[in-house]
Amino acid sequence: MNKKIKWAILGPGKIAKKFAASLREVEDAELYAVASRSLDRATAFAENEGVCNAYGSYEEMLQDKEIDVVYVATPHVFHHEHTLLCISYGKPVLCEKPFAINQGQVEEMIAAAKEKQVFLMEAMWTPFLPHIKYLMTLLESGRYGKIKKLTADFGFDAPFDENGRLYKKSLGGGSLLDIGIYPVFLAMHSLGLPEFIEAKAVLGKTGVDEDCDITFSYPNGAKAELNSSITKNTPITAVFELEKATISIASRWHNPSTITVSTDEGSESRSFDVASFGYEYEAMHVQEMIRQGRTESTVMTFQKSLELISLLDEIRKQIGLEY
Repeated sequence: MNKKIKWAILGPGKIAKKFAASLREVEDAELYAVASRSLDRATAFAENEGVCNAYGSYEEMLQDKEIDVVYVATPHVFHHEHTLLCISYGKPVLCEKPFAINQGQVEEMIAAAKEKQVFLMEAMWTPFLPHIKYLMTLLESGRYGKIKKLTADFGFDAPFDENGRLYKKSLGGGSLLDIGIYPVFLAMHSLGLPEFIEAKAVLGKTGVDEDCDITFSYPNGAKAELNSSITKNTPITAVFELEKATISIASRWHNPSTITVSTDEGSESRSFDVASFGYEYEAMHVQEMIRQGRTESTVMTFQKSLELISLLDEIRKQIGLEY
């Protein structure tokens, strides 16, 4: 397959704009179509991002045989429904994180993709970013010994809006699924699944978690202390304390950033700059998987997505957050 991969966006929101900008950095990628429940909204997005085809119906767009893969970028609570819709039309899917609201939904999505034999991946961009790949090389080398502690946070002060996506429970609002997923994934990616989970949260007047504190404990004594917030600005850094070094990822650690390794001999930093927002790396991976005829990512596997949602479900259970 030497032709360009034709992408479609389902749900032209803020994250879709960033993805569209990043897609321009991907060789042999074409942003071919966009769909919204509002034709005016789809048309405005298409005009701003240089997309040829705008649709006022998801179903109408999915009937377009030219589309090679769909990026689902609707609010969290619709990921399950819209991914299943794409799969029913035989379209490969990159679905924005969180994959879905709970493990049952994720299992349904994976089962549907397997039945239709179409590609499906959760758009957790973290493992594809150059600085995170470099971090994992450092951690896995054993050069600095074992991880003793990980501290990672992600918080920002979002103005309260009871009808806004972040605060509205019916839209899957709250800090955990929107941004807390990043520290949780980093801990899982670097330390594996914890033996014990402790979580507590401040549930606001709309019933969503506005601040969430999580501790993962591992059989070898390692700990991960994680935090997310939509009511205050936090450092947004990640620090790994190892036996022989401290490895720090500068703010905002989940974006392309700078990694510093500090030992008794001194410190050494390495910065990772990208041409766009950084979503191009996951997009390039998806294109590679599609060209290879795969139906599952070799990096962000179905198992990883199932493990991630199982952690999120347990945290929600402990903090009393039900959707």
